[in-house]
Amino acid sequence: MTHVFLLILIVGGQTISKDMMFYDIERCNYFASQLVKRYGNYTGYSNVPQDNKATAYCQPRYVDTSKTKVYE
Repeated sequence: MTHVFLLILIVGGQTISKDMMFYDIERCNYFASQLVKRYGNYTGYSNVPQDNKATAYCQPRYVDTSKTKVYE
């Protein structure tokens, strides 16, 4: 068992992913920041429809790495 960081992705208020785990918090945060980037011609964040809003964050977990895939 070891501590890892679980990447959680939420889009439009629904959890899309809760299965990516990383050994390093910096690596987890990198992918979290990349997942919420949006490309488009938005004039402001208040104009983005609720179902397109994305949040990603990393949460510490204690898992058995022999049974769980953990990314470097």
